[in-house]
Amino acid sequence: MKKFMLFIGGLIALFVLLANLGPMILLGVSVWLLYIAFKQFIKSNSIAAKIGWVIAGLIVLSVAVANIYAVIGLAAAYVLYVIYKKWHGGKNEDEWEAKTTDDPFTNFEKQWAEMKNY
Repeated sequence: MKKFMLFIGGLIALFVLLANLGPMILLGVSVWLLYIAFKQFIKSNSIAAKIGWVIAGLIVLSVAVANIYAVIGLAAAYVLYVIYKKWHGGKNEDEWEAKTTDDPFTNFEKQWAEMKNY
């Protein structure tokens, strides 16, 4: 039942992620363009160029704010990641424990602690 609920949650998160994929791309591009506009604003020396870069930055900022609901898609991607880790988490932890228990130093420390208790 737990795997079934993880599957349903993952399916819902996948659909939300796919529905918000376009706005997520636009948000990423607009943040990148906003960064470029800021860097060019810093580099420019003339007042006219600075005003032009501020206007371009405000236009790009309006595009970024219009796509701010793409954060829901980022949250869905995170939920999908957490579900994936929970789905495959048990197998990897068991393998890791098996590898660490074969370590002779770990066994030595366990035996030393047992000897100190007697």
